[in-house]
Amino acid sequence: MGALLQRGSVNFVPVLNGLFAPLLLTVILQEVKTWTDACRTTSPEPLGCTHTCTHTPQGTRWRWRTSGPAALSVLKTWLYLIVGLIMIPAMFGFSLGISETYMNILVKTLEWATLKIQKANIKERLKASPSNSLIQREDGSMEKELEELRRSRPKPPVGGDFTLSDCFYFTHRGIESIVEDEVTQRLRLTLVYGLGIFVRYCILAPLRITLASIGLSWLVIGTSAVGLLPNSSVKSWLSEWVHVMCYRICARGLSATIRYHNRENKPKKGGICVANHTSPIDIVILCNDGCYAMVGQIHGGLLGVIQRAMVRSCPHVWFERAEMKDRHLVTKRLMDHVNDKTKLPILIFPEGTCVNNTSVMMFKKGSFEIGATIYPVAIKYDPKFGDAFWNSSKYSMVSYLLRMMTSWALDCNVWYMPAMHQQDGEDAVQFANRVKSAIAHKGGLIDLQWDGGLKRAKVKETFKEQQQKKYSSMVVGDDSSGSSD
Repeated sequence: MGALLQRGSVNFVPVLNGLFAPLLLTVILQEVKTWTDACRTTSPEPLGCTHTCTHTPQGTRWRWRTSGPAALSVLKTWLYLIVGLIMIPAMFGFSLGISETYMNILVKTLEWATLKIQKANIKERLKASPSNSLIQREDGSMEKELEELRRSRPKPPVGGDFTLSDCFYFTHRGIESIVEDEVTQRLRLTLVYGLGIFVRYCILAPLRITLASIGLSWLVIGTSAVGLLPNSSVKSWLSEWVHVMCYRICARGLSATIRYHNRENKPKKGGICVANHTSPIDIVILCNDGCYAMVGQIHGGLLGVIQRAMVRSCPHVWFERAEMKDRHLVTKRLMDHVNDKTKLPILIFPEGTCVNNTSVMMFKKGSFEIGATIYPVAIKYDPKFGDAFWNSSKYSMVSYLLRMMTSWALDCNVWYMPAMHQQDGEDAVQFANRVKSAIAHKGGLIDLQWDGGLKRAKVKETFKEQQQKKYSSMVVGDDSSGSSD
């Protein structure tokens, strides 16, 4: 949809920012002001605000208490904020700068906290210093210090014990407290940590859960509605628009800052997009910039409802559990999909499992046996604001999503790479390894030959036998060379 906002050399995104942002903010602020003014009026029960009055000698006191309709007004204002500041910009593919401002504030706050911790560690290592404070404090009592100050001054006049030099003590102590307070200095990071817990669990989590619910609901409703249309170019365009819009809402619900590089290499129809796999959020990250056809097993429950709705408007490739074991059937359906140049590119994660974004593990050869054009994509997350890795052996899907909903933000880089084709004399395994090495190099990841499935399964006997044969050949070779001598 972002491409629809550009015509020739004119970019309409700044124009939309300038038109939509003031309009949306004006409508939202006017709604908040209307509700606030109504609750402050003296008319009985405005917008569900009940009141009681108490007559006192000082006057009449009004005590307001909100009821159900007022809560609905608050909810309506909350939805206005979400729709106006997040959903509408996501629909048209532009930003109001809220995420960028939030990320800048977050970075500066974390840098400040890091410097504080580093300075505290340095102070603890300074054993030669008699004090770890910024200033040298006096340990004497008030009486002792005042007495020392008065010794250097003329004696007070008869009838009073006050001298002007007494002010010096209180001024000195006040300046010490301003420069470095002994109490709040010890609680500063603790207060920041407590504030962070409040922001993450009381503000960000409800907002993100609301956006995720809206995005998934809109995905089901929108794809189901588009699926009722006859097959045409309009249906394909609407399907892509609904998919991308819903994924953008979900991405903004995670406070995701995504930087896409080399967009001229984006996957095209009739090809296969392969990428390294860190978490289920990888799908949201990639589909935020374009629409793909998914490949996977048919599930039940809520995920099954979403799958059935999506396949009505877009030719995703879903398999039954029994069909997944039939490699020939899977390969045939994938080949039929990529041979149709009007269908969306297939998105596949050849690792088959989530890896912690430090390396790229062995690619399964299935998607490289089809002979289609491969579009490699490298995804690299910044763990500074939250760990995107899904350790499925430790966290369930719900637990993982809750952890992501309460993280600070999601920072990610995506590199689109030039299309790659299978070379003459190159088998599927060699082709998969060549693509994997290119992705690892582009994303700054370690290229490993190990199968990621080993984290759940035992090492195959064939692999053990292979290592035994290598060692046996070394021993036999040494023995034969020794006997020949």
